[in-house]
Amino acid sequence: MASSLPAAPAATPRHFADDLRQRSDAALAALLRARPDLATPSPSTLRSLAARASSRSSLERALARADALTLRVLEAVLALEPLAGPPADPSTGPSPERAEAPLPRIDAAVVARALGVPPDDRPRVEAVAHAAVEHALLWDAGHRPDDGADGAPADLRTVPGLDELLGPYPAGLGPHLAPAPDGLAAAVGRALGGTPGADDGTAALDALLAEAPPGSRRILDALAWGPPVGLVPAAGTRPRDAVNWLVTQHLLVRSDARHVVLPRLAGLALRDARTHRDTRTTPPGPQGRAVAPATADAEAASAALELVRRVRLLRTSWDAEPPSVLRAGGLGVRDLRRLAAALETDEPGAAFVVEAAALAGLVRDDGEAPPSYVATVTDWDDLDDADRWARLARAWLVSRRAPWLVGSRDDKGALRAPLSPDLQRPWVPRLRDGVLGVLADARTDDLASALAPDAASVVEVLTWHTPRSVPPASAVDGLLAEAGWLGVTGAGALSAPGRALLADDDPAGTLRAVLPQEVDEILLQGDLTGIVPGRPSRALARLLERAADVESRGAATTVRFGAASVTRALDQGETADGLLEELARRSPVPVPQPLDYLVRDTARRHGAVRVGAASAYLRAADATVLTGLEHDPGLAGLGLVRLAPTVLAAAVPPAALHEALRERGLVSALEGPDGRVLVARRGVTGRAMPAPRSAAALRMGAGGEVTQRAPDPEALVAELRAVDEAARAGARARGEAAAVARSAGGSGAVQRPRDDDAEPTPRPVDDLPDDDPGTQHPADGLALVRDALRTGSTVIVEVAGHTGRLERRELKPLRLDGGRLRALDPDREAELTIAVHRIASVLPTSPAP
Repeated sequence: MASSLPAAPAATPRHFADDLRQRSDAALAALLRARPDLATPSPSTLRSLAARASSRSSLERALARADALTLRVLEAVLALEPLAGPPADPSTGPSPERAEAPLPRIDAAVVARALGVPPDDRPRVEAVAHAAVEHALLWDAGHRPDDGADGAPADLRTVPGLDELLGPYPAGLGPHLAPAPDGLAAAVGRALGGTPGADDGTAALDALLAEAPPGSRRILDALAWGPPVGLVPAAGTRPRDAVNWLVTQHLLVRSDARHVVLPRLAGLALRDARTHRDTRTTPPGPQGRAVAPATADAEAASAALELVRRVRLLRTSWDAEPPSVLRAGGLGVRDLRRLAAALETDEPGAAFVVEAAALAGLVRDDGEAPPSYVATVTDWDDLDDADRWARLARAWLVSRRAPWLVGSRDDKGALRAPLSPDLQRPWVPRLRDGVLGVLADARTDDLASALAPDAASVVEVLTWHTPRSVPPASAVDGLLAEAGWLGVTGAGALSAPGRALLADDDPAGTLRAVLPQEVDEILLQGDLTGIVPGRPSRALARLLERAADVESRGAATTVRFGAASVTRALDQGETADGLLEELARRSPVPVPQPLDYLVRDTARRHGAVRVGAASAYLRAADATVLTGLEHDPGLAGLGLVRLAPTVLAAAVPPAALHEALRERGLVSALEGPDGRVLVARRGVTGRAMPAPRSAAALRMGAGGEVTQRAPDPEALVAELRAVDEAARAGARARGEAAAVARSAGGSGAVQRPRDDDAEPTPRPVDDLPDDDPGTQHPADGLALVRDALRTGSTVIVEVAGHTGRLERRELKPLRLDGGRLRALDPDREAELTIAVHRIASVLPTSPAP
């Protein structure tokens, strides 16, 4: 029985896979660099590469990075594609459908006219179209193998699958429907083709609407710029009569009983052959206030010093009193509030200080049971303020964490805490680079001042660069606030240290250049205060941190000495004479007598009552029993100290002390807090185990990230070329064998007996040809199936049968949905449904060129 499918044309048109195969090795390598997801995992053939490049997931990634002009170019090509007819075949030239199309081709000039850009901006449109071809978002249907690789695209077409992502109404234009009103297609084609003196589409439409009912033009204008779908008015009204007349004239088409749609040609005519209203080809400039560079640098230097000071206070505070780690990971609300009061800032500012210190490796989870956050042992204290800031800034620049989310609630309603694993966001570095890039490009008209754009202006610029991936305004606000806290910006404008950080050009040295000069003196006063006239040196800052409390900060710092601050210095090993001597050396005036009295009086009272730690004690009724134990070399590891003639303290637990005394032959007994002897209980005893660390704490302490190594583009292209050449050689060998068979008297065709009621004979895997491996990755195979759905062509599908053997069938896909493929088998003239997971591979029916 003959197949009901239409006969295949003598010459098949050129497709996207053919265009990709004819590209040079350098062009393919550039494509793999521009879209790295195409190389992971490595495709098996060039056809698999083409299928992956046109897959939905890969195109979504590419479009997420496309700017507004690129998207408008893609939408314009997609909207104009039906007007240009099918692509031409390199061997036979244009098809009859193509010769009768309104547009002879879609080149960059046609796209520029469709976008309505000024003539001076058309080179930019051409560059964008060329880049879209290089990135395999468009392909050149007019390219020839002998054409230069650097030539302008001659006939643009969208990559298969792009129509699904850009939607059914590209640029707000309706579907391309036939029949079209007389003369409308030709008028639109002439306007887009740039024919001199040609009547535009609006004039042709005005001629059609000369006898239209009242309100017809108003209905068309309402649908002109999209969406092109409208509701049908109520019956018996004048708008309903106008709609009915427009439908009869093919200016509107009924999509169902309640809706009408404006065809694409009518929409282009109403738009004067334009696809978009916006004619801009460059991003909008950020708006904001002008800031003097000196002001920005001064504000940034102040913020940088303040952050370094707060990180130093954080480490000191957590070294003395480590806060606990929450069960789910992170810092508790009470600990955050306590820290914010100690750092003299609000809770969001304190959360950022904690996150910045953790990113720089200055605090971390100690891994104990239960876990706590402690300061790490680093060379932080040996660095100056500029180097400390540079370490914090570099860690922040590459961080994936979002500290601005602290205090918000997650999907389960729980508050997000600082250092929580829930603050990890993989898109943060990309957004941070975008925000800082906008700040770096922001300039005032006179170029003498820096520009401090507001968050809304930054979002507008970022929206131009990635319209399909618009950043949330809250994230932009948070990143701008972090840049201000860090000193990357000053007064809202990018500072000189911030620019050096972005360029990795000695940010520490740039910060030193804008920091105020250090001073190494303090003016002591009789009211127990002191004034530091400038930025204190590192040695002076350490002295004041130990022995004084800050009362005010600014151009000068005022500190106050008190009993508590002097006691703090004595606790850290200072002596009264040493402290007074150092203060006298740094003061231009003698030490005031009240301060001298305060230091010496506090030193006399310091240590009158002493506190120590003891894990166990040893007491006896007779003091002679304990004689010599504290000086016994064999018991030196117990840390025995005599507290009274009959009491010794030990630094080890009671059980360890009890066991050591028993080994020395001293019969001891364990007693409880009440003095009673403990009775040993016999039975099953358990071994004390430390509590496991929380999963969140383990994740916070992980440190590194697993990265997948991408293949080398040049090497991968060489492998694909080798596979493609092997397929060509196999095809030539089969052709030569067929020619020999025909010359020997055979027909060259294999006659197979048919039995319409019998199942197709499964073909063993070993019998499958290996010259065209088809698609080995499932996503590549589905992409080929979708391509066949769009073009109405057939593919060869290898399906796993019920016995596990592969069956090879030539099928025409009809629908792919819900994990099932509905297809037509031309040989059996029957439809069948195949589960996608049973498809082993997909092969094209057309031979490779």
